[in-house]
Amino acid sequence: MLLPSDNLRLSLASLAAHRLRLVLTILGLTMGVATLITVVTLIQGANVFVETKIANLGSDVFQLARTPFAVTDFELVLKSLRFKHIHREDMEAITQQCADCTLVGASATTTVRARSANQELSDVNLLGQTPNMADIDTRVVELGRFFTPIEDQRASRVVVIGATLREQFFVGQDPIGRIVRLSDEEFTVVGVAEKVGSILGQDADKFAIIPLTTFLRLKGLRHSLTINIKVPGGSAAFERAQDQAKLILRARRQLRPNQADDFYLGTKDSYIALWQSISGAFFAVFIMVSSISALVGGIVIMNVMLVSVTERTKEIGIRRAVGASAGDILRQFLAESVLQCLVGGLVGIAIGFGCASLLRQFTSFPAAVQTQVAVLGVVMSSAIGLFFGIYPAMRAAALDPVEALRSE
Repeated sequence: MLLPSDNLRLSLASLAAHRLRLVLTILGLTMGVATLITVVTLIQGANVFVETKIANLGSDVFQLARTPFAVTDFELVLKSLRFKHIHREDMEAITQQCADCTLVGASATTTVRARSANQELSDVNLLGQTPNMADIDTRVVELGRFFTPIEDQRASRVVVIGATLREQFFVGQDPIGRIVRLSDEEFTVVGVAEKVGSILGQDADKFAIIPLTTFLRLKGLRHSLTINIKVPGGSAAFERAQDQAKLILRARRQLRPNQADDFYLGTKDSYIALWQSISGAFFAVFIMVSSISALVGGIVIMNVMLVSVTERTKEIGIRRAVGASAGDILRQFLAESVLQCLVGGLVGIAIGFGCASLLRQFTSFPAAVQTQVAVLGVVMSSAIGLFFGIYPAMRAAALDPVEALRSE
C-alpha cells in the first residue's frame, strides 16, 4: 500500500504532465464556484445595505399610509388608490389620543424639477415634512439647520437640500442662504443633509425637504400624507402604540369591526422582511445556476478521467505488475479527481474574492467574502471531485493486470 504522500506526489505529477487539459477540465467547476461565491457575497452585502440605507426608519419608528410600503402585488397598489386620503387632522388626532406615541410627524412627497442659476436637475424628490421629522427621520442635517415650527406655520419658503443638489448647484460655495427654484417657486436653503450615496443604483441624495404646510399650499390637498410615529420606549410600548394608532385611524375612517384596514402600517422590519423574501428567491435561482455549472464541470472531469484511464491502461498494468494493489490505483485516480476540483474551487474562490474587492473599492456596496462562504466553495468542489471521480477510479482499479500490459 502506497503512503498518502507518495499517492499525492504521483497524482500531482500526472496532472502536471497535462497542464492544458487540467485548465480546460476545471474551467466549468471554476465558473460554478466563482458564481456561488459572487452570488452569496452580493446577497449578504445587499442585506446589510438594505438594513443600513434603504429602510430609512429607525427600529423604533412605524408609518401609516394610504398605500402599501413594501409589496410586490401591483393589484394591491391599484386597490389602495381607491382608499381615503390621510390628512393632517388624522396626524393631530393620533398626537392627542395615542398615549404611547412619543413623536408623531407627517410627510408627503412628489417629484419636481430643481433649478439654480443655469443648472437644472430633473426628477428631484420633493418632501414636505413637519418640523419634528428632524427627530423622527434618520436623515442628518450636516450643514445649517432644519426648519422651525414657526416656519411651518407660516408656510415659509425654506428648504433643506440633499448632497446631490449641493454638488450640482453650489460647488465650492456655501449653499446656506442661497436660492433654489423648486417647481418654479423660490426657496431659501437653510440646511444640507448628510450624504447617503447611491442605493442599488439609485441616487439617495437627490431630494429637497420643505415645510409640510408649504408643500400642501403648493401642491394642494390632493396628496395623502404618511404619518411617522416614533416610540423609543421598548418593544412593548412599540406594539401598544401601533395598536392605538390603528384604532384611532380606523375610528376616524369609520370602519366597522368586520372591515379590513383601508390603510397600511410599515416598520423597518417589514421592509427588511420583503427584501429578504425577494433576495431569497434570487439566491435560490442563482444557486441553481451555479450548481448546474458545477455539475457540468464535474461531468467534464469524469469524462476526462475516463479518457485518462484508457490512455494510461499500460501504466496501470505496469504498476499492478510491480506490486500496486487495486486499492492503490483507486486512491490515486480519486486523488487526481479531487485535486482537479480543489484547484478549480480555489481559483473560483479567488475570482469571488476579486469581484468582492473590486465592488467594495469602486462602489459603496458593502461586499465581502466571508470565511464560511469560502469554506463552502472548497467543500462543494471537493464533494464534486469525490463523487465524479469514483466511477473512473473504480474502472481503473478493476482493470486486469495482464490485459492492461497487453494494451498498446
